Amino acid sequence: MNHHVFIASDRSGTRMKYSAEITVQLKPGILDPEGATIQRALAHLGYSVESVGTAKKLLIELEASDIDEARGALDGMCEKLLANPVVHDYSIEIQ
Repeated sequence: MNHHVFIASDRSGTRMKYSAEITVQLKPGILDPEGATIQRALAHLGYSVESVGTAKKLLIELEASDIDEARGALDGMCEKLLANPVVHDYSIEIQ
């Protein structure tokens, strides 16, 4: 599974509150009917775009003892619920 984790800040010690932005998008080669519909609508409005892809952005706040625990929890959320590993890639940015 392709996923990337970008760490904006890292704090250690007691439990900290972390804010995360998760982006879930279709893997390359997977048909995106919503993106195709948007592309056609833009063409009808006079805009010429080569392609449109859609993605879902989730904003999650959680508490963890450190950045590694937060990253592990967020990866687990993506793998178990938020992203289908067969058709989706995801990225996580933690603050």
